[in-house]
Amino acid sequence: MYKWGDREKSCSAFLMLEEWILLLPRRDFHITSKLTDALILRRGGITVCIKDSKTMSGVSWPRENELNEVKEIVSAMAGRGPEEVRVVVSPYRICPLGAHIDHQGGTVSAMTINKGILLGFIPSDDTEVILRSGQFNGEVRFSVDEVQQPKPIRKKGEPHATDSPKLQETGNWGNFARGAVYALQSRGISLTRGIKGYICGSEGLDSSGLSSSAAAGVAYLLAFETANNLTMTPTENIEYDRLIENEYLGLKNGILDQSAILLSSHGFLTHMNCKTKAHKLIPSPKLNGEQSDFQKSYKILLAFSGLKNALTNSPGYNLRVVECHEAAGILLNASGNDKLEPRLCNVDPEAYETHKGLLEPSLAKRAEHYFSENTRVMKGLQAWASGNLKEFGKLISASGLSSIQNYECGCEPLKQLYEILLKAPGVYGARFSGAGFRGCCLAFVDANLAEEAVTFVTEEYRKVQPKLASQIITEKAALICEAGDCARVI
Repeated sequence: MYKWGDREKSCSAFLMLEEWILLLPRRDFHITSKLTDALILRRGGITVCIKDSKTMSGVSWPRENELNEVKEIVSAMAGRGPEEVRVVVSPYRICPLGAHIDHQGGTVSAMTINKGILLGFIPSDDTEVILRSGQFNGEVRFSVDEVQQPKPIRKKGEPHATDSPKLQETGNWGNFARGAVYALQSRGISLTRGIKGYICGSEGLDSSGLSSSAAAGVAYLLAFETANNLTMTPTENIEYDRLIENEYLGLKNGILDQSAILLSSHGFLTHMNCKTKAHKLIPSPKLNGEQSDFQKSYKILLAFSGLKNALTNSPGYNLRVVECHEAAGILLNASGNDKLEPRLCNVDPEAYETHKGLLEPSLAKRAEHYFSENTRVMKGLQAWASGNLKEFGKLISASGLSSIQNYECGCEPLKQLYEILLKAPGVYGARFSGAGFRGCCLAFVDANLAEEAVTFVTEEYRKVQPKLASQIITEKAALICEAGDCARVI
């Protein structure tokens, strides 16, 4: 069995090799990497990854019992057999490098983790949608032939938060499903079949800066498309999820989150140019002759702050986006390119160096973060490809520091957590996961020292933030994760 990464159905449509050979326009693609367990092909900005079942078996989530539980719930809801239930697996994401620059068309890196959202569903016999949630009360009901109108959840002046509790509280959690219908409708796609479904996320990880909102949006898109026999590429679904978040929900985030969820592949670091939308999958190197050994050599550590809501004195993420646009406008005007869209990706690095003195201090910091972060991403890709986790980690920590000093995001508890992680045993590097106004910090850590690092972080954070730490179950104050795969329907 092989995994077809970028054409037909979803990111992980499974085909026999004979079918792949028949469908692949081989003259249009060229091989860029040939590995023992995967073949990477590219055409323009499209990357195709073919994997064998040995590689797929390395993905540790979801477990069989989790899938069966979801299937049983949907089976009871729909009055159909569990064998008829399809399940969307939509993982959460992390961004090791490329913080806060996707909205400016920067280059980013990302991967998914072995935690996320499961959406079990059975296509309805009509247009009705019936949904239940493992996290929230109530039942959502609507029809896919209803015309959906935008329902922005953010009032003027409120901070940006793509997986804010506001998006997911009891009265709003169904908006992701409605938003998915809105996105498809806005592009002229009519749905004729609804779904009966049950959605649940990995316990305790919502509102943690891991893009649970993007994971939910992607899950509903894949479910509705599957129920209506629609064939969409990951690139198309990236745009549809952008419509959910930017238009339907009124958020000003970029495309990093949904791109990571839809394009990532287990064992690879995803690199994306957010200006051109082109992406590459950077394979992990071999360790002791096996790529799987490299994957086993590190873990991803998530350390939780106990903050579920952004602090009221935070400046807000949307303000940072506006400041980046202002900086870009000044630099473009000074370099004679004022006709270009005011995004920092349109500013030549040489023009930035020449004219950065024109920027007031706050705007200068935003621009400095953008250009230095782009540089860190490119260096990080090289470090990853060569297996240099120490250098990769140093760059992640430098990204975290620039987020604090130049992008000026993050609240005191998250900054303290970041500092604690830097001192933890075996940690290669750390930074906020998200904007740092709530949620968690992430770190890459030596697999052999991961448990020791968890103990250290839990104890040290309790010393500096006893009240917040007391709100977290000790066993869940820090979580050890592994790399995941892309969103898929199974």
